[in-house]
Amino acid sequence: MKIVIQITQRDDAKAWAVLQRHSAGVALPNRTFVVSPAAVEELRRQKIDFVVLSDDSAPFLGQGVAAGERI
Repeated sequence: MKIVIQITQRDDAKAWAVLQRHSAGVALPNRTFVVSPAAVEELRRQKIDFVVLSDDSAPFLGQGVAAGERI
């Protein structure tokens, strides 16, 4: 499962060091990274600010569909 995040400019250098140690992810332009859930947890432990852009580990419920509802 991969998560796409964007690091704040202020924490860019600190995040890069953490990501090199904890993820075999992908670096994209504009401080955007595709990382593992473990890397996200480590960034949170280190108090590095980032925004989650996409998370394929979260279930897609679709618009107007409740969790567990038959569609």
